[in-house]
Amino acid sequence: MIDKKKKYIIGYIIGAILLITIGNYILDSLRVQEIGYDKLLKLANENKIESVRIKSDRIMIVPKKDSGINKEMLYTGRIPNSSLENTFLETIAKNKDVKFLSPIQNNSFIIDFLLWWIGPLFFIFFIGKMLFGRLDKKMGNGVMSFGKNNAKIYGEDETGVNFSDVAGEDEAKESLIEIVDFLHNTEKYTKIGARLPKGALLVGPPGTGKTLLAKAVAGEAKVPFFSMSGSEFVEMFVGMGAARVRDLFKQAEEKAPCIIFIDEIDAIGKSRDNSISTNDEREQTLNQLLTEMDGFDSSKGVVILGATNRPEILDKALLRPGRFDRRVIVDRPDLKGREAILKVHTKDVKISSEVDLNEIAKSTPGAVGADLANMVNEAALLAVKNGREEVAQEDLQEAVEIIIAGKEKKDRILSDKEKKAVAFHEVGHALVAALLKNTDPVHKITIVPRTMGALGYTMQLPEEEKYLVSKEEMHDEITVLLAGRSAEEIQFNMVSTGASNDIEKATQTARNMITVYGMSEKFDMVGLESPSNRYLDGKPVQNCSQQTATLIDEETLKIIKESHERAKKLLLENKELLEKIAAVLLEKETLMGEEFMGIINEYMGIRKDEQVIVSE
Repeated sequence: MIDKKKKYIIGYIIGAILLITIGNYILDSLRVQEIGYDKLLKLANENKIESVRIKSDRIMIVPKKDSGINKEMLYTGRIPNSSLENTFLETIAKNKDVKFLSPIQNNSFIIDFLLWWIGPLFFIFFIGKMLFGRLDKKMGNGVMSFGKNNAKIYGEDETGVNFSDVAGEDEAKESLIEIVDFLHNTEKYTKIGARLPKGALLVGPPGTGKTLLAKAVAGEAKVPFFSMSGSEFVEMFVGMGAARVRDLFKQAEEKAPCIIFIDEIDAIGKSRDNSISTNDEREQTLNQLLTEMDGFDSSKGVVILGATNRPEILDKALLRPGRFDRRVIVDRPDLKGREAILKVHTKDVKISSEVDLNEIAKSTPGAVGADLANMVNEAALLAVKNGREEVAQEDLQEAVEIIIAGKEKKDRILSDKEKKAVAFHEVGHALVAALLKNTDPVHKITIVPRTMGALGYTMQLPEEEKYLVSKEEMHDEITVLLAGRSAEEIQFNMVSTGASNDIEKATQTARNMITVYGMSEKFDMVGLESPSNRYLDGKPVQNCSQQTATLIDEETLKIIKESHERAKKLLLENKELLEKIAAVLLEKETLMGEEFMGIINEYMGIRKDEQVIVSE
C-alpha cells in the first residue's frame, strides 16, 4: 500500500514532467518554425539571413531583424549532398554578411537531457518546496496533516509562572490549588474515594489574569501544559477542527499527567440552541470536544482548563458536571488585591521608598491586573523621561491619570471664555460633591485638557472599598454629575457641549435604578432589564413591553429633573464659594483635594462667624 506521502511525491513528479513537456513544446512553437527548401533558398537570395548553423539532421538559420519574420529561428530537414542543399550553400557562400558556421554535430543527449529536463525539474521542485513549505507552516503541521493539533507545549519548568506571580485572586487560586495538590498527592484523595475534577472553567472580565492562572497551575504542578485558543480548532476544511480535538486529547493522554488549556473557549463552545445561522464545522468540533471530555479517564491526571469572558453563551452540555466540574470566577480585584498586584508588578522596577502603593490602589477602583501592569510600566517610562533613577509617587499618579483620561494636551489653548466655563463646570462637580453627604471625597480638580477629549476633570476617590450602593448614594451621584452643567447655567446662563459624558452617565445610572435595582415606587422590585454580557460591556436587554418602556423613560426623566434642580439649588446657595474656588482654579489650573477642602473649610468658618455676629 502506498501511503499518502508517497502518493503526493509521485503525483508531484508526474505533474512536473507534464508541465516541462508542455512548456518545452509551447516554447519551441513560439521561438522556432520549420520551413521548406524553397523558402530557405528565397531567404538566401533576398539576403535576409543573419547566421546559419548546420546540424547532423537539420539546417538552422537565424533571420535578420528587418526580414519581417517574427520567429527567432527557422529550420529545415537536411538532405546531405543533395542538389538543393548544395545550391543553398553556394548562395550563402557568396554573401559575406552571413555568419556561416561550419557543420557541427548535435549536442550530446546527456547535455540536452540535463539542460531541458533535469534543470527545469529541479527549478520547479525548488519553487514548489519553498511555496508549500510556507503553506505547511501556516497550516500547522504540513499539507498532508491538516487534522494534527498545533498546541504549544510548555515543558515542566517552561511556563515560568507560579502562584506567587499571581496576586489579587486568592479565591481563584484556592479553587485551583486543590487540582495541583491532587496531581502531586493522588493517593491522599483516591484513598477516600475522591476523583480529580475533569475540568475547571475560568470566568471573568478581560485582563484579570485567567491565562496567567492556568500557566501558574501547570508551573506549580510541574506537568506539561498544552495551550490552544478556541479559534485554532475552527478550520476552513470541514472535519479538521474535530480531528484536531481528537489529536490533542490523544497527545495529552500520552503525556499524562498534564494540563490542557483552551483559551476563549466560547469560539467553539457557543450554544447550539436557537441558532439561526449554524456553522456545521464549529458544531462538529464542539460535539467532538464533548465526546472527548466524556471519554477520557481523569484518574490518569489530565485536567482541562477553559477560559472565557462570555459564559452565558456557552452550550449547557459543555458546562455540566463531568465535563467542567468547577467554575472559577476571576473577577476584578478589590483594594487589597490591587495593592498586591501592584507589588507583583513593581518587584522588578526600581521604586522609591516613599511610594505608597495603597494610595495608588485606592485611585484605581475597577482596574484589572492588565491595567495595573500598564500603569506601572507607564510610570517607569515617565521616571526615565523626567531624568529620575527611581519611580516616584508622582510618576505613578500621573500614570493613573494617563490611563484614565489620557496625556496632557499642551498644544490645546482655550480662550478665556472657554477656560472660565470649564473651571466653573469642574468646580460645580467638586463643590456639590463636598456639600452632599453620600459622595466620595474630591481628590483632584484640573482644567488642563487631556488627549481623550476631556477639557478638564474632577477626580473623586472612595475612602474605602464599597460593595453595596444605596438609593441615596445613587441620587447624590447623579446630582454631582449634573452639577457641572448647573454651574454653567448659574454663572453664565448658557448651555454648552461640555456635559455630554456627564449626561450619559447620569441617565444610565437613573435608568439602572429603575430597571435593574428596583428603586422606583412605580415599578417596585420588577426586573425590567438584564445585562447581556456581564463581564464585557454589560449592555442591558429589555424584559418589558413598549408601554412599560415609555413609563421607564418618564421615570428616568423625573429623577434627572429632580437631581438637576437639586444641584442648581445647592450651587445658588453657595455661589460666592463657587466663584472663589473657580478663581483659584483658573489661577493654578490644578487643585488637589486637601487644598480644595481647605478653601471650603476656611470659607464656611468665616461665614459661620458672620452668622453668629448677625444673630447677636
